[in-house]
Amino acid sequence: MNGTVKSAGGGALAGRRIVLGVTGGIAAYKAAELCRLFVKAGATVRVVMTEAATRFIAPLTLQTLSGAPVALDLFDASQEAEIGHIRLADEADLLVVAPATADFIARMAAGMADDLLAAVVLATRAPVLLAPAMNVNMWTNPVTQANLTRLLGAGSGGRVTTVGPDRGELACGWIGAGRLIEPSEIAAEAARLLGAGGGDLAGRRVVVTAGATREPVDSVRFLGNRSSGKMGAALAEAAIARGAEVTLLAGPETPAVSGARRIDFETAADLERALAEHAPPADVVVMAAAVADFRPRAPAAGKLSRRTAGTEISLALEAVPDLLAGLARARRGGRPYLIGFAAETAGGDALAERALAKLREKRCDAIVANDVSARGIGFGADENEVTLLFGDGARHGIARAPKRTVADSLWSLLAARLPAQDAADA
Repeated sequence: MNGTVKSAGGGALAGRRIVLGVTGGIAAYKAAELCRLFVKAGATVRVVMTEAATRFIAPLTLQTLSGAPVALDLFDASQEAEIGHIRLADEADLLVVAPATADFIARMAAGMADDLLAAVVLATRAPVLLAPAMNVNMWTNPVTQANLTRLLGAGSGGRVTTVGPDRGELACGWIGAGRLIEPSEIAAEAARLLGAGGGDLAGRRVVVTAGATREPVDSVRFLGNRSSGKMGAALAEAAIARGAEVTLLAGPETPAVSGARRIDFETAADLERALAEHAPPADVVVMAAAVADFRPRAPAAGKLSRRTAGTEISLALEAVPDLLAGLARARRGGRPYLIGFAAETAGGDALAERALAKLREKRCDAIVANDVSARGIGFGADENEVTLLFGDGARHGIARAPKRTVADSLWSLLAARLPAQDAADA
């Protein structure tokens, strides 16, 4: 992964009240640096530690850095005489859990309140930011991913988000996803969540295309693909949570997204007409839909039958117009900002090379590449693993995670690249 590390965004954190939850993983020592960054940015920090966390870092360290006693025990008489866990929950502007272990994520998904930190998380109405950290096999375990999907879904009301994990060498000796993302990145995401207007896409008009096209062969059959629309829906949902005004151009069976203006399409021609209307006034267009490359030249008026057509039939196909390239040709003054998708059947360097070639050919601003042949992250899956490439050569790998988590990571990277808003649009 390349690119610069974001700053902690002191302006957004100044004067804000942050509860920093620390759970029992080897990465707990990094909570000290995160606490220091929050305090340096002007935030008031209260630290809540699980019992297991105290085995990895001393409470005195975090008490010294935060300037306030560390809360440890749900049954501390001096604290709970004032219902301390409710006070912590009510006063928080943001609750950050770093590291968030697999165990804590599981207990949180189950709605448990069996220790002080879990009780505070359950009681708070503030946004909750999780920074996962664990062994790569624990991270990719379907149970962990199901727990995250539950937390990030509609049931949390968009209140829970994640940042990371990073990919690299882990303390256990394994190499892969699961390493706690850098404290500066966590602080930057906290600043985004607490930023003016509710997010880094506030005031932006975003169009997202999602799902598959269906090109009719006859009145019954069609040529299509296996795209479920889940990634596009996740991108729309995450953009709304960041303050954007979202129009979702949705193919058949694309999941519903609360808060989005939805325009349904079936064929590539339907989508082309919808883009002609909704793309020009947009600030950002995300082409996540899997648009057909070819369609039948002359669809049959009725249902084709073996009784009349025989046992063999030839189907003449014609190329579908390149919708992404068409948007690039039509835009003026660099608007809208165009983000393409490259669904490939290759991984590693080959995936990146093909995606980069597509980015240049289509003349878009950024492209998201993923290997749809990889097990568990292809069409219809609930998870994804992608590489984001920009025209200037910057490349960012996003580890396998629920699609909503991937969507949030993509927007965190993309939002910083968007052109400044005009005063009339802001």
